[in-house]
Amino acid sequence: MSPVAALGGPSGGQGLLEAVRRRLAESGAEPTPARVAAALRAQGRLLGDAEVLGAAEALRCELVGTGPLEPLLADPAVTDVLVSAPDRVWVDRGSGLELTDVSFADAPAVRRLAQRLAAVAGRRLDDARPWVDARLPDGTRMHAVLPPVAVGSTCLSLRVVRPRAFSVAELTDAGTVPPGGERILRALIEARVSYLISGGTGSGKTTLLSTLLGLVGERERIVLAEDSAELRPDHAHVVRLEARPANQEGAGLVTLRDLVRQALRMRPDRLVVGEVRGAEAVDLLAALNTGHEGGCGTVHANTAADVPARLEALGTAAGLDRAALHSQLGAGLSVVLHLVRDRAGRRRIAEIHVLERNREGLVVTVPALRWGAAGFERERGWERLQALIGGELR
Repeated sequence: MSPVAALGGPSGGQGLLEAVRRRLAESGAEPTPARVAAALRAQGRLLGDAEVLGAAEALRCELVGTGPLEPLLADPAVTDVLVSAPDRVWVDRGSGLELTDVSFADAPAVRRLAQRLAAVAGRRLDDARPWVDARLPDGTRMHAVLPPVAVGSTCLSLRVVRPRAFSVAELTDAGTVPPGGERILRALIEARVSYLISGGTGSGKTTLLSTLLGLVGERERIVLAEDSAELRPDHAHVVRLEARPANQEGAGLVTLRDLVRQALRMRPDRLVVGEVRGAEAVDLLAALNTGHEGGCGTVHANTAADVPARLEALGTAAGLDRAALHSQLGAGLSVVLHLVRDRAGRRRIAEIHVLERNREGLVVTVPALRWGAAGFERERGWERLQALIGGELR
């Protein structure tokens, strides 16, 4: 029996829980079983031990946990939890979005949860600042938008960051890496080739990057620069740097570009930018051209062939002209691994491209390998890729 049912049905139980919740919130007391029992007695209710414990757990989830979403976030298969209305809670377990039977009491309950999670992350979420993008203490990435910007109800998105990276074998079993692909990926890392992982939102870029960083030699030092700390490489020597927004007075801003510059002074064997999406693209390319071999990161792009244009746009916005950008790109970056997500929600490495200059001197990508059910299939850029990693293939 649920705590609400135990307390007298959906309407009466929900009202009683709300009264107890309000009493505890006003007192600032932690919702321990003893305090919940005292608050229940103050409402004129006598309950057994099981009912008190159930009510205490329900209140704990709401006041210090993630409320009705807690069981979803505890599911190891869940990567995303999306709330678009009190009775519209979706999850992604790797096969596309699924509507769950989880629901909130009403729209204000969704708003309270979003605001509390934002406060836990040290961010402000109210009518003056109706959206927030933050990382919770356990690593979960949260984004929320309040009404009236979000029409009808607060929209809350939670992306779960798992405590460990997947192994290449696990990604192969999941279909992300084709059979025999591990050999190519290991050779890529061992050859210290600089690469970017491209793809759309939710295609698995961060997951693949974490896995590849786990293949880096144990005597190498990895320095991560991330807008939001999501990478969890299985490696003994990792230094993590995370950007920070300005406070309410507008001070204290630390950008990803700041982090890249600091990372270069920390003796990195591998410089990693979690997601290249701004002016930091210029600093990363500069680093890759000054002896920082094996650097890597992720970038949003529709295809591997679109990556040079994407970096050109970022570089231009940062003040780097087109010719200089392509010069740095051609000299510093060698490979693009592109991920896609099919209609069934499955993620896979669709293609691996190498970079070369065209007749106009601009950098373009050339397909070297593409996805195949039995393994990677070779394309016209294979010889170039083999030259980059061939000495490491065995």
